[in-house]
Amino acid sequence: MLYYNSKQLSSSYEFGKQLFEKIHQQKSGYQPLVFLCIGSDRATGDSLGPIVGYKLKQRRLSSAYVYGTLEHPVHAKNLNEVIREIHDTFDQPFIVAIDASLGKASHIGYFTLGEGALKPGAGVGKSLPQVGNLYITGIVNLSGFLENSLLQTTRLHTVMDLADKISTGIFYCLAKL
Repeated sequence: MLYYNSKQLSSSYEFGKQLFEKIHQQKSGYQPLVFLCIGSDRATGDSLGPIVGYKLKQRRLSSAYVYGTLEHPVHAKNLNEVIREIHDTFDQPFIVAIDASLGKASHIGYFTLGEGALKPGAGVGKSLPQVGNLYITGIVNLSGFLENSLLQTTRLHTVMDLADKISTGIFYCLAKL
C-alpha cells in the first residue's frame, strides 16, 4: 500500500502516476474502468467517497464509469445491490473502490493506493462485501475508540482536501490512459 500526504503539493501528481501504472499493469484493454465511491453524505467522515464521485461525475468522463455520488451514494444498505448492478452491466469490470478510513493520528490527511479488494466498513465493525481490483482510501480521523462518533465529528476541511487531491490524481491518471 502506498501513502500520500495531502499537504504535499506533489501528492496528486505522484498518486496519479502510480494509479496509472497499476491500472496499466493490471487492466486488460477490453475491461471497462469503474470507480466505485463508497460512503454516505449523512456523516462528514464517511462522505469522502460520494464527494470524490461527485467531482468525477462533474467532468463527464468518457474513459471511466462512476458509481457513488452525493446525489446517489453507495453505502452499507445498497452496496450489494450496486456491486451486482455493476457486474450485470459490464463484462469483467476493473473496479477501483474509494472509501474513507480511520487510522493513526499521524496519518490523518493521508490517502492510500492499494492492490486488491477494499473492505468497506472494517474500521467501524461492519461486515460488508470486499470489492475492487484496486482501492483508494482517505484517512479522515482516528481509529480505536468510538469510531462511529468520530465519523460524525470529522472536519469537513479534511475530507474536502482529501477529495480534491484524490480526484485531481484520478484526472491526471485518466488523461494518460
